[in-house]
Amino acid sequence: MGHHQLDQLDKKILRLISKDARIPFLEVARECNVSGAAIHQRIQKLTNLGVLKGSQFLIDPERIGYETCAYVGLYLKDPEKFDEVVEKLKLIPEVVECHYTTGGFDMFIKVYALNNHHLLNIIHDKLQPLGLSRSETIVSFNAIINRQLPIVDAPDELFDAEE
Repeated sequence: MGHHQLDQLDKKILRLISKDARIPFLEVARECNVSGAAIHQRIQKLTNLGVLKGSQFLIDPERIGYETCAYVGLYLKDPEKFDEVVEKLKLIPEVVECHYTTGGFDMFIKVYALNNHHLLNIIHDKLQPLGLSRSETIVSFNAIINRQLPIVDAPDELFDAEE
């Protein structure tokens, strides 16, 4: 996974659109003192490089009835079936993230459930049949910090070491 050198214009564009994905490109252009066409080109470049991964509306799970957020560490009976399990996890709508991590877990997932009883059903009826030897669940009471990674001006020497 390589990083991409961003110039000051790229960073300014990213700061503006990360604060408000619905900001009109012409407003971004005015803020950046460039043409609307230049903004379109930069957005396309950042998208093609994979820096931008699209835009979306964010739904607050709690406001639509999902009162329980949990993180579940999964231990697989057969870790070689990781890819197969991931494909099956993709079919479980309550699983919103899946990470391959260091440490004891084979994978680590984030799950939303309507309540604790629903969470128990997800673990018992949907996760356990995937071939788990066991799982560890952590229920989140509240997300205190939930934000995008900020666009900062990192010293060049941080990047020079990677190249």
